[in-house]
Amino acid sequence: MGCDRNCGLITGAVIGAVLAVFGGILMPVGDMLIQKTIKKEVVLEEGTTAFKNWVKTGTEIYRQFWIFDVQNPQEVMMNSSNIQVKQRGPYTYRVRFLAKENITQDPKDNTVSFLQPNGAIFEPSLSVGTEADNFTVLNLAVAAAAHIYPNPFVQVVLNSLINKSKSSMFQVRTLRELLWGYTDPFLSLVPYPVTTTVGMFYPYNNTADGVYKVFNGKDSISKVAIIDTYKGKRNLSYWESYCDMINGTDAASFPPFVEKSQVLQFFSSDICRSIYAVFESDS
Repeated sequence: MGCDRNCGLITGAVIGAVLAVFGGILMPVGDMLIQKTIKKEVVLEEGTTAFKNWVKTGTEIYRQFWIFDVQNPQEVMMNSSNIQVKQRGPYTYRVRFLAKENITQDPKDNTVSFLQPNGAIFEPSLSVGTEADNFTVLNLAVAAAAHIYPNPFVQVVLNSLINKSKSSMFQVRTLRELLWGYTDPFLSLVPYPVTTTVGMFYPYNNTADGVYKVFNGKDSISKVAIIDTYKGKRNLSYWESYCDMINGTDAASFPPFVEKSQVLQFFSSDICRSIYAVFESDS
């Protein structure tokens, strides 16, 4: 019995030692194989796992809006009172559901260019109301006219057109009109060619964003999806200094092996700015 017990302990110890040795050898090898596979599959070219998901994301992406509804428009216009607003939202739309178009690889500089079609589908279940909800908001056309044309004579003409169109400093518009566009009655009376449609994101549906030119990662996976140029430029020419830079990706994807300490930079064409995200918590 003693021999059997001792033999069993010795055998177990030997097996454990052998497994530990193999584990010490195989774990680095396994990590190396995994990293090798990742480096191969994250390249943005036909046939890789990343390319398929990059062309058309399999994850639903939403954009949410909160609207400031003016509560005292008459007091503001008549008495120059402080404006009072009520925030209403969220109103949610599904976006980025259309596949990228005009995808063109450039082997010389290891980049790929594309257009991102724009589309937005309203999601009632994730919203507090409907697209028909009304809001009292600033009349952008009326408010901008005085600043764009400060000449007193021109302002007299503009004021007559504003009165004739029954427009004022504030107006009531639906969510759909505010975001995606409406025909402004004041601009429709202006006697020279101007865009008569006003909307925070007009035009959007049935348009495309870009051309984007991003690195495909063939020379370095640390650059995968990072923007090289946007509309042929490396800067926006809207802002001064740092604000004008185009940094990071388009936020649809990022290079692999991201660390929690990293700052994720990305460019949003909707706000004409590069912004960033930092790690907050696991979820």
